Amino acid sequence: MPRPRQRVCLESGLKLDLNQLARRGLIQLGGYRTSNISWRDSYSGEHIASGTISSDMTDAEEGLFHVQIGSLAQWIKLVSLPRHFGGRQWYFVCPDLNCRVSVLWMPPGARNFACRQKWGKQVAYASQFSTPIDRAHEGKARIKSRLCSIGGFDPAAWELPPKPRWMRWPTYNRAVEKFDHYEGRLNESLLAGMAKIVERYVVPYDAVS
Repeated sequence: MPRPRQRVCLESGLKLDLNQLARRGLIQLGGYRTSNISWRDSYSGEHIASGTISSDMTDAEEGLFHVQIGSLAQWIKLVSLPRHFGGRQWYFVCPDLNCRVSVLWMPPGARNFACRQKWGKQVAYASQFSTPIDRAHEGKARIKSRLCSIGGFDPAAWELPPKPRWMRWPTYNRAVEKFDHYEGRLNESLLAGMAKIVERYVVPYDAVS
């Protein structure tokens, strides 16, 4: 049985992943861009929030990021560092801990985005509450939600969405492999459960005779 929840599930809140935003074209490296953004529940795919983001990355080393969700209006500093293999890697600067991170979170009940370390023991990842079966369902749901979000597909219409228009085939194929892996885990669990039922309730032929 999964442990009872005494902390807030981090994935039930909102997430800003700088690298993912760049891949989706919602921010422009080396430029300025304003984009609409929405969040969906990682398990059900249901819409939970929407807003706008703006990023000024015209300077090579520092920039600014703004997120507006209802009454929330938060400015977040951006910095970049040179990569060993060329180019530069951009990071958020956590507004609370002043550290460089690629991902910021706003858990349920919070009023601003900050890094995972800021929230400490108030939050936990969904996997910390889950059984292996839960994690398989959640893994499938994450893949489905990401593909639907990128491709603009209706989550109710697809078990596994097709390749989004701008996604590369190797990236999509990796997603399909992971989806099939989770599906395989669920099938194995189902067969194991059926075997236990048969073992418990079916009377052996020798016992009848």
